[in-house]
Amino acid sequence: MEASTQDKPLPRGAYPPPRREVIPPHPQQAIRALTHDFPSEICGWGAHPEYEIHLITKTHGSFIAGDHVGTFAPGHVSLMGPNLPHDWVSDLPDGQVAVDRDAVIQFTDEWVRECMRIIPELIEIDEVLTQSTRGLVFSGATAWRAAETILDVTRTHGAEQMAHLFKLLSLFARSPREDRAVVASEWLGRPTDGNSLNAVEAGLSYIFENLTGDIRLATAAKMAYMSEPTFSKYFKSATGMTFSAMVKKLRIAHARRLLDSTQEPIAQVAAHSGYHNMANFNRQFLAEVGTTPTSYRKLETSQKPPPELFSLGLRAPLDGGGQPT
Repeated sequence: MEASTQDKPLPRGAYPPPRREVIPPHPQQAIRALTHDFPSEICGWGAHPEYEIHLITKTHGSFIAGDHVGTFAPGHVSLMGPNLPHDWVSDLPDGQVAVDRDAVIQFTDEWVRECMRIIPELIEIDEVLTQSTRGLVFSGATAWRAAETILDVTRTHGAEQMAHLFKLLSLFARSPREDRAVVASEWLGRPTDGNSLNAVEAGLSYIFENLTGDIRLATAAKMAYMSEPTFSKYFKSATGMTFSAMVKKLRIAHARRLLDSTQEPIAQVAAHSGYHNMANFNRQFLAEVGTTPTSYRKLETSQKPPPELFSLGLRAPLDGGGQPT
């Protein structure tokens, strides 16, 4: 049995685990473009099948993309691929609201691939879409040019809006390699068939909803209407890791976020991340991050383990290849 605990689930409290975000399609709109405040009911660590282009317009804080935790400031531009868990948490005093902190653009893989089929010139964006499955963060001139174009997409409608979006995607595709960074490990791949997609959707949804409690492979397999061996095969085929390894990565990533953004005692951080045995939590955190939770919290931001260590040393190549460097 994989990824199970003996204790009863704890209440989710003030720090809910990742959730599966449902983005309803609009019958008259191909994309979703909006700005929103922080905090907001639509903020939180979650994942969805759509691509998400994201701009931070104000505040500083920490963000998570898959198993990567980093920091952000105004002008932070990123592209998150389908099903990649992500979140941006601003360092704000209690009760303070950052109005229009985020500008967001979301669209489906099916829609953009159909556009590429009809408009062959769009093939240049294929590489950047593939890289985004591990999260892309843009910097330099690309980021500041993209920021204004993202806002143009949110401010316009109709054909004008589409023009701005394709300009933005072209900007991403033609960005110099030093202006883009792939941030997460190669732990969440693009499902290649219906069975793999079903296994990933069911497995991630189940993990997100039960991160603080009891997670069992048998239950995930039932949700995908598969036997345990079949579910395990398709889940690993799509994600590159076992179900239990995925649970551990998501739990440790959540723990690191809590250590960075709250003053909760280590024991509560462990419990909110699904660990009810401190020795096991310390051991798993050390294996993933390279330091214990207590030592990690005492470090200055500049001293904390770099993403390369936190992401197991795997970095995405920028030549379109399939193997990490």
